[in-house]
Amino acid sequence: MVWNSNRIIAILDICPINPGHLLVIPYEQVPDIDELTDERYHELWQAVKHLRRGLKNAFGAPKVGIAVEGFGVDHAHVHLVPVYSGNELNPERAKPASLKDLDLTQKKILAEVQNG
Repeated sequence: MVWNSNRIIAILDICPINPGHLLVIPYEQVPDIDELTDERYHELWQAVKHLRRGLKNAFGAPKVGIAVEGFGVDHAHVHLVPVYSGNELNPERAKPASLKDLDLTQKKILAEVQNG
């Protein structure tokens, strides 16, 4: 886990597009973000905004891409991916990460993103 509130959690994707690829997930299980209550929807996007800043700082990325699609998992979530040039959000670029790489990535993000 990289970040957690009472209603939202952020974890590393085990098959990241780029190092730092996060999944921002509401605890409320709904198949699509449009089915979240207005309050949870707002909280989700506030968490995304907060985490994007931390990712940019942790990885020196000029942008952090956002993707919401939900075909692979029937639980609403947002992908945050540090990106450095166009077309980097392509999910076909994703590759499994080792536990060592995930641990180092988590520590890098935690240094930038405070819980809360």
